[in-house]
Amino acid sequence: MQRIARDDLVEVLTGKDRGKRGQVRQILPRKGRVIVQGVNIVKRHRRPTQLGAPAGIIEVEAPLAISNVAPVCESCDRRTRIGMRFRADGTKVRFCKRCNEEIS
Repeated sequence: MQRIARDDLVEVLTGKDRGKRGQVRQILPRKGRVIVQGVNIVKRHRRPTQLGAPAGIIEVEAPLAISNVAPVCESCDRRTRIGMRFRADGTKVRFCKRCNEEIS
């Protein structure tokens, strides 16, 4: 189980978007990167294709290093570190190390 999962709320720690929060749209585990919604927007110049994709300058979200984002706890609303523990029924769950609440 990973410490950061898809649809988690994260806060950017470094770079031009420092302090911004957003949902994790995609995780690229082999590259150690995440794509966060509304963060790290870059412009790409596209040529027209035969499939009808328009040409022009398109803004897309670029991946961030996973070490440059921190998960935000829903209950204490602060960025936090994530721990792992087992429930009584044997399932593994993530929890906030600040307030000790489980993270879904």
